[in-house]
Amino acid sequence: MSGPAIEALDLAALLCSRVCHDLISPIGAIVNGLEVLAEEKDAETQQFALELIKKSSRTASAKLQFCRIAFGAAGSAGAQIDLGDAETIARGFLEDDKTRLTWNLPRALLAKNRVKLLLNLLLIAGQAIPRGGVMTIDPVGSGETMGFTIRATGTNARVPPHAADLLALQAAEGLDAHRIQPFYAGLLAQASGVSAAIAMDGDAVVLSAH
Repeated sequence: MSGPAIEALDLAALLCSRVCHDLISPIGAIVNGLEVLAEEKDAETQQFALELIKKSSRTASAKLQFCRIAFGAAGSAGAQIDLGDAETIARGFLEDDKTRLTWNLPRALLAKNRVKLLLNLLLIAGQAIPRGGVMTIDPVGSGETMGFTIRATGTNARVPPHAADLLALQAAEGLDAHRIQPFYAGLLAQASGVSAAIAMDGDAVVLSAH
């Protein structure tokens, strides 16, 4: 496959913009909560502000931990990442009262780019079920060349716009902070020597990398 038409500096800038976009909401909520604490004397209002700060801090921490692995260097060249750690990070970021993960992958060390690919595909799977649902992650093969499939089921599950082309590295033009993430997943698949795809399967969205 020929190299994608995007400069390294542009890729880095767009990924940084994506991470900042994810963090703006919880960080902003923390700031708002602190302002309320400083200005309001009503005990009930202060308690509400404290709960907002606690919740937003947990959200920001979960997002930072996820982004550190999904987008960051995650160790030296050739490093491996424990799939058990990846599961913990993914659950902390993606699970809530509407969305659940069924994680069927074994506890094993896998090349960091494959784990980064897995986490990035989970992000796309989450976008495929905007009203929540279940994401089921299964292995394909075993050992160092293990791949995976993610089946996302939920109300109005649908393939996110342009996701198939972006995963296939066929839509480099017009990339922005929203579209860079599935394109980056395609780059990770290319670097890992696997083929990544997304498609509807009945009422479910299925992502594969193997």
